[in-house]
Amino acid sequence: MTTTLTPLTHRATFAIGDEQTARRASDRLSESLDEGEAAVAAFEGPTGRWAIAVHFADAPDQDAIRSLVALAAGEEAAQAVQFDTVEAKDWVKATLDALVPVHAGRFVVHGQHDRARVAPNRLGIEIEAALAFGTGHHGTTRGCLLLLGEVLKTYRPRRVLDLGTGTGVLAIAAAKALHGKVLASDIDALSVKVAADNARQNGVGPLVEVTWGNGFSAPLLRQRRPFDLILANILANPLRQMATPMSRHLAGGARVILSGLLSAQAPSVIAAYRARGLILERQIRIEGWSSLLLHKAR
Repeated sequence: MTTTLTPLTHRATFAIGDEQTARRASDRLSESLDEGEAAVAAFEGPTGRWAIAVHFADAPDQDAIRSLVALAAGEEAAQAVQFDTVEAKDWVKATLDALVPVHAGRFVVHGQHDRARVAPNRLGIEIEAALAFGTGHHGTTRGCLLLLGEVLKTYRPRRVLDLGTGTGVLAIAAAKALHGKVLASDIDALSVKVAADNARQNGVGPLVEVTWGNGFSAPLLRQRRPFDLILANILANPLRQMATPMSRHLAGGARVILSGLLSAQAPSVIAAYRARGLILERQIRIEGWSSLLLHKAR
């Protein structure tokens, strides 16, 4: 995480309900503020809401900060910005403490500060809070990990793809559980770098290959198909649009784990994939979000 190592820092904080707005707000603030004078962090809290924290070496112009937030996240978020002063060591600790370990079956997603708490019979996935989107605290990520754990009890895929990898949580989990190679892709260049860094940090750098690509357009995805398992924690609309290319990139009998959709959106996603020959095996609902496990007929 980026830190401003001064005895006293000035802080501006506000909460946002969704990842896309948090990404847009953090990018806008990072681009608009001098890197040497301010540090921006975006992270997902235990309740699933996203938080933005900006730490300044000197007291900021509050009106100017609210104006930037309004441009990125709307007037309501701007009015909700809170300003205070804290010891540098205190805000770092508060950020990390908010990211309690997430248990999802055999997997545990945790920060460096909780590394020693991972039980020997669990697979730890270490992800730090920063500008990386997807720390494992959201219900969609937990749902995917739970379904992945269930699938791997009886199924051993050889060719695995994590589509829209974000921080690489799912790719790292699959690589650790299978002791095998996993291909991961994302449309966001920062996510590609973060996922590769996280894979190395978790000791599976040689197993997780991360590439940039928009959906299934990445050349590596065409070269490596058909896949035996695809993980896609994205959003409902893109998942529906990807149903046809997804089916074409799957081997007969392959499994698919989909998430990033509200429970009310699940029926339309299930219908889109059923029309392409994929059959629903299981649906998990967590905090209003659904994760789906499907398989392709042989």
